[in-house]
Amino acid sequence: MAKRLLVAYGLWALGGPLGLHHVYLGRDSHALLWMLTLGGFGAGWLWDFWHLPGWVAMANGARVTGDRAGSVPALSPLCLVGQVTVGVYFGLVAALGLPWVPALLAQPLAVGLGVQLVSSVGDQAVRARSVLAAAFLTSLLFQGRVLGVLPVSLAATVAAQRHRRHRPRGMPQPRLAARLYHLGLACLAFAAPLAYRGLCGAAGVLGALLALPRAATELLLLPIRAGRLLAETLGITGGSVPREHGTGSGASGWDRRQRWAYEV
Repeated sequence: MAKRLLVAYGLWALGGPLGLHHVYLGRDSHALLWMLTLGGFGAGWLWDFWHLPGWVAMANGARVTGDRAGSVPALSPLCLVGQVTVGVYFGLVAALGLPWVPALLAQPLAVGLGVQLVSSVGDQAVRARSVLAAAFLTSLLFQGRVLGVLPVSLAATVAAQRHRRHRPRGMPQPRLAARLYHLGLACLAFAAPLAYRGLCGAAGVLGALLALPRAATELLLLPIRAGRLLAETLGITGGSVPREHGTGSGASGWDRRQRWAYEV
């Protein structure tokens, strides 16, 4: 079915940061990237406004000059910056949402997937094995430190640029329901660790807020309790009425407190 430019602009305006216009045009990798970065951190969503006519024409089969499968695409500085930025972003998200996973596993995997996702936008593709291998080898040099996400992302980006190729045209796409299902699973895998960490942090904050009234009450009652303890120590007040000597344990306790008071 032919794609309409007016519908694409409407979806861009209503759900552009979530990549709805890319889903409509069959650009699932671009749509997933926009869902995970909220429209390329806002700037990419605005940039799409000028490219929509060309993408609609490509979705309708126009301007196809031949099969470029296997050829090397032109180097794009914008794609290069996007690969490094998204790789660092995915690495930081992995460090925040997956603290129980070893850093030598979570960091290079997240960075490599981020670079791979940006490299799959449009009509180009790269070999995932080369990108992930470069990310894991570079991560070993930095022992999985958080500051190592930048050099790991740079290494994965260099590997992606060296192995970029044009994607074959005319490949059949799955049904819309299957595409939405895959996009939903990818978004869930990305957001679930962050949601878990957010709930744990919210539970800790809620527990601290609930403990504040009790702590304030204890602080207000501290002078009263200190005065009562001092009075009992000096023998001014006691838990039982003083009795005569030899009448039982109450008297002996009272004498003992008196002796302590005299000693003080």
